Amino acid sequence: MKRTLLVWAACCAVLGGAPAAAQDSWPTRPITMVVPFPPGGVADTVARPVAESMGRFLGQTVVVENRGGAGGGVGMGHVAKSAADGYTIMMALSSISILPEADKLLGREPMYQLSQFTPIARFTADPTVLVVRSDSPWKTAQEFIAARKKGGRDVAYGSSGNYGTMHVPMEMLRNEANLRLLHVPYTGAGPAIVALLADQVQALSTGPASVLQHIKGGKVRALAHWGTGRLESLPDVPSLTELGHPVQFAQWSGVFAPAGTPAPVVDRLRAAAKAAATDPKVLKTIQGAGSPVMYLDAPEFAAYWQADAKVLAEAVRRIGKVE
Repeated sequence: MKRTLLVWAACCAVLGGAPAAAQDSWPTRPITMVVPFPPGGVADTVARPVAESMGRFLGQTVVVENRGGAGGGVGMGHVAKSAADGYTIMMALSSISILPEADKLLGREPMYQLSQFTPIARFTADPTVLVVRSDSPWKTAQEFIAARKKGGRDVAYGSSGNYGTMHVPMEMLRNEANLRLLHVPYTGAGPAIVALLADQVQALSTGPASVLQHIKGGKVRALAHWGTGRLESLPDVPSLTELGHPVQFAQWSGVFAPAGTPAPVVDRLRAAAKAAATDPKVLKTIQGAGSPVMYLDAPEFAAYWQADAKVLAEAVRRIGKVE
């Protein structure tokens, strides 16, 4: 009996230590970083250098996988339901906080809940920028706003989808300034920007990183932004607040893991994200695209996310139903 008990105790010790040992050796295979939007947008621009850097730190490849659709809801819903083992993570935008509230408003079952995610790190937090084609008749935000207050046909603006991070700021401005605008949703920021360049829409609001090259190339013109002070990448562009329209919106990007991911794995992901936030390659790529890195570690990011989610939920309720 004594020998049996000793064998049983030894087995329990081995089995009990197995999960910890598995977590200590994590990762043992490539990791997937889901970007819930098509290529070409802010999330994709940030995700690619960050994934490469995190992969070097972790000793495993971090593969970026674009899963666009429903303004980001398809990809976010996929990650929410993924195994909480650290092998599926996500680079999301602030729209993560918007979509469940929009689904609730429309009487639909949300594709995910915020409680299904664990925040790892924030990388950027940019005010969105109002841009038009360089051959448009509007040279300033004041001209654009004044023209849209008058009669005539509505000007179309593009977005990454209903209630996305390109839709909400424009609706905030439309409501505040009482403008005539027609919303045209696309499957992501990339397609919306292509539509602007092709003159299928006449304006849009997006993060600086996704349009700075087109601004510098003379294809589009930045009229204003949804921040408070001047942007380092666009120092001559005023904020809407400066112009007497107190609407503010930040399109931030951050890494998330499914809720329930083991603490040791989360800690490793946090360490890898922190290393990426100071990696010269990452800084050069993201800052070169027009977005300064504004890193927040998990605890600070969680607090920021909670406060921002409340503001965005109120904005969605003010916009109301959009089919």
